[in-house]
Amino acid sequence: MFDFFKKGREILGMNSRNLEYTRPYNLKRAKRLADNKLLSKEVLKKNGIAVPGLIAVIKSYEDLESFDWQKLPPSFALKPNRGFGGEGIVIVYGKKRDHDDTWIKADGSLITIEDLKNHIRNILDGSFSLSNTPDVAFFEERLLLLKLFKPYSFKGIPDIRVIVFNKVPVMAMLRLPTEKSKGKANLQQGAIGVGIDMASGITTTAIQGKSKVIEKFPASRLALSGLKIPYWKDILLLSAKVQEISHLGFLGVDIAIDKERGPVVLELNARPGLSIQLANHSGLKTRLQRIAGLAVKGIEKSVRMSMDLFGGEIQEELEGISGRKIIGPTEKVKLIGKEGVEIEVEAKIDTGAYSSSIDADIAKKLGFEDLLNFFDTLEIPSGFSREEVKKVEEELRQKYLGQHPDLADISVVYSASGITIRPKINLTFILSDISITTLVNISHRESLTFGMIIGKVNLKKFLIDVNKIKTK
Repeated sequence: MFDFFKKGREILGMNSRNLEYTRPYNLKRAKRLADNKLLSKEVLKKNGIAVPGLIAVIKSYEDLESFDWQKLPPSFALKPNRGFGGEGIVIVYGKKRDHDDTWIKADGSLITIEDLKNHIRNILDGSFSLSNTPDVAFFEERLLLLKLFKPYSFKGIPDIRVIVFNKVPVMAMLRLPTEKSKGKANLQQGAIGVGIDMASGITTTAIQGKSKVIEKFPASRLALSGLKIPYWKDILLLSAKVQEISHLGFLGVDIAIDKERGPVVLELNARPGLSIQLANHSGLKTRLQRIAGLAVKGIEKSVRMSMDLFGGEIQEELEGISGRKIIGPTEKVKLIGKEGVEIEVEAKIDTGAYSSSIDADIAKKLGFEDLLNFFDTLEIPSGFSREEVKKVEEELRQKYLGQHPDLADISVVYSASGITIRPKINLTFILSDISITTLVNISHRESLTFGMIIGKVNLKKFLIDVNKIKTK
C-alpha cells in the first residue's frame, strides 16, 4: 500500500495554496469571472468552448413568480450562480409521468414546482453563495451520460477536474457521483475521486469523500483503476485553453464528457479543493514548483509538457499500487493442455463476457477431442426461454456430469445470436506471466477473429489499457 504519509511534505495545504499560488497568480478580475458561473459560461462560449446549454435565468422574486414552469425539459440542473463546493445544486433526472408539476431528482426523490420555488428563494437570498450575498438562480441542460461511465456513476454525470498552472495541466482526477452524494460529483458530499495519469489518461487510485481509499465502485463493484478516459488529449488541450481565456494562473477546470458533444466545460475554480492530491496519492506542490517560471509557448506544447513531466510511468505505478498487471485489449496467451501440450493463441480481453472460452478446434489440439465427441452424443434441449436457463443448466448437470472425466461443467449461453449449450473444462493458461487455472467454455469460434476470449472472472489480477500495443 502506498505510504501516503511519506509524501506529507509534498502535499500542498490550503493556506500554502492561497499564499503561494491563488493570490499571486489569480487577479481579482479573473477570480470574479470564475466565481460567476453565468459570466464564465458566456465568455467561454464566445471563445468557442463547449458549455452546457442555458435554459433559463431567475434574477429576482418577480422573475420567479412570472416564470413559466412548462418551459423546463424533463431533466435539468438548477444551480446558484455564485455557489461553491457543489452546494445548492439540484439535479433533476426526469418528469413524473402524468404530472406537470413534479419531477424526479437524481436520488429518486420527488420535487414539485413549490419545492423548486422554495429552493430558488434560498438561492436568491444567498444561502449557497460566497459570503452569503444575494445570488441568481439558473437552469441548464443536464448532459447525457457516456455509456462507458454508466457502471461507474449513480444517476449524475461524472466530471474531470484538471488543475492548470502556468498554462500546463499538472494534475487531474475523475469525480464519480454516488448514491451517498445523491448523484452529484462532489467529494465533500460523498462522491468518488479517482487519480488520472497525465500521460495516458488512465485512472490510478481512488478515494471516497475526503480521504477513504477504495478500489471498486460501490454499486457495480468494478475496479476504479485502469479505466481509460476518452478524449484525454482533447481534455488537456481544453483545460489549457480555458486557462488562457480566463487569465487565471492557478485554475481548476471541471470538464464533463457528453454522450453526443464530447468534452464540455462545466465551471471554473479559482480556489480548487486539494482532495485531488489524495486521489492521486501525490503532492501538488512538487508539480507546481517544476513548472513555475517556465516560458511555455503554445497550447500543444503545454500539453506535451504535462504528459512528459507528470505521466508516462503509469504501468509501473499502477502495478505497484494495485498489485495487478497491465494488459491490452488483445494478448498472447499460452494454453496448457493434456499430456503437457502447449499452444499459444491470441486472445481477446473481453470485460463484457463473464467467463472465458476457447474455440473447439483449439480444444481438440489441447487433447479434448474425445470430450467433444462425447458431448455431441448428448440429448440437448432446445426452444426454452431465457428465464429457464438456470433450470436447464441444473438438469443437464444432474444428468451428465460425472459421465466423462474431462467434463467439468455445462453452460447455457444466451446471446443475441441465440442459445448455445457448451461443455466446460478445467484449463490452465498463462497471461502476462501469470498462471490461471479456471473453467473455460468450448465454443465454435472459427468464424471469429480470436480463438479465445478471456472474460472478467479471470481478469481480477489485471488492469486493461485499451491503448496498449498488443504483444508480438
